Amino acid sequence: MYPFWFGGSSASMAACITHPLDLVKVRLQVQKHSGSSSMIRMFPHIISIEGVRGLYAGLSAALMRQMTYSTVRFGVYEHLKVRCQPHPTVSNPNPRISSIKLIVISGLSGFIGGVVGNPADVLNVRMQSDMAKPLDARKNYKNGLDGLVRMICEEGVRSTITGVGPNSTRAGLMNASQLASYDIFKSIFMKQFRMTDNVVTYLAASLSAALVATTVCSPFDVIKTRVMSDFNKAPLMKILGRAIGDDGLWWMFRGWVPSFIRLGPQTACTLVLFEQHKTAYRYLTKH
Repeated sequence: MYPFWFGGSSASMAACITHPLDLVKVRLQVQKHSGSSSMIRMFPHIISIEGVRGLYAGLSAALMRQMTYSTVRFGVYEHLKVRCQPHPTVSNPNPRISSIKLIVISGLSGFIGGVVGNPADVLNVRMQSDMAKPLDARKNYKNGLDGLVRMICEEGVRSTITGVGPNSTRAGLMNASQLASYDIFKSIFMKQFRMTDNVVTYLAASLSAALVATTVCSPFDVIKTRVMSDFNKAPLMKILGRAIGDDGLWWMFRGWVPSFIRLGPQTACTLVLFEQHKTAYRYLTKH
């Protein structure tokens, strides 16, 4: 059994690299239809108004989110994988967990992580989308801790569970389509393509998993972002109606390209670093 915090540590390191891409994705999802409609246009738009530092707006909240959400989703998933591991037999000395079980336990782990990480996720979305709002609608949080304290003091504890339904659902789908897919792709690459257990295999499996995760989670990601960034607390159906009115059914995949461009590197960095955490741990415990 590996230390519970490995997932949070790996995801936090990855977040430091991919945060600008996450910021652009959020801005594209919350802006009005007439805004900068592509990632290529959004990058210089942000830099021209906020400077290069603007690309890292909300980084403290993003790290807070990873240390809660990712710590729990990885930790619970790894624990359940060990608990669900079939016992070896003479005919099958190295049994593997079925793909269905991997999807179920990873989805459950992600759902739990989504609930635990929801307060930090609300802060993350608010801080990233703040500069895209009118001056009188901005929160101007100094950092993640300041934002959490102010959010509770000004809006009550219930504000920390804003959007917890779509967020935890999306987190469950993300985990199922990311971590389970990663383990499945990794197994396929090693068994069918005879790839070795190394960084190249980790990269191939993680990028394949990111493609699946981005497509599956895109509609829930857009809903989550719009719900959490809507300070007027509009009902979910009203927010959905506005999304359909602005973009038609394509609202489900608004920001898909920046989502994949962000999720691909983030998934690769996170899972490769996670594998390196485990490799280092195995080495240190043997010596």
